[in-house]
Amino acid sequence: MATTTYTATGRRKTSIAQVRMTPGSGKILINGRPYDEYFTVVAQQSAVLRPLEIAQSRNLFDIAVNACGGGNSGQAGATSLGIARALLQVNAELRPSLKKDGLLTRDPRMKERKKPGQPGARKRFQFSKR
Repeated sequence: MATTTYTATGRRKTSIAQVRMTPGSGKILINGRPYDEYFTVVAQQSAVLRPLEIAQSRNLFDIAVNACGGGNSGQAGATSLGIARALLQVNAELRPSLKKDGLLTRDPRMKERKKPGQPGARKRFQFSKR
């Protein structure tokens, strides 16, 4: 018997989270570790669980996430987006409720690159009139 696997990718800043969701008991592993051990900040843990709580499917799926790049906050946001996109594959009728809470919007904000001949992205060398 083949179990159905739903896969989705979430991104935030420079973080990428590849989400694999299978029907199960509600176990969430991120890079092989439980999500509450991987994300120690409560706000990041709740960000990961938010799509599941809105879809009321907290204990229906086992989720395995491969997160890379960026920092903890970016990876938590990327994981949240990936889980929301995977839930849409399960049930497309969840789209309005997930969209209303902003869980399907990709956050594009990234660090702006440093420009050549300048000390930073926007900073300029001090101007001297004389």
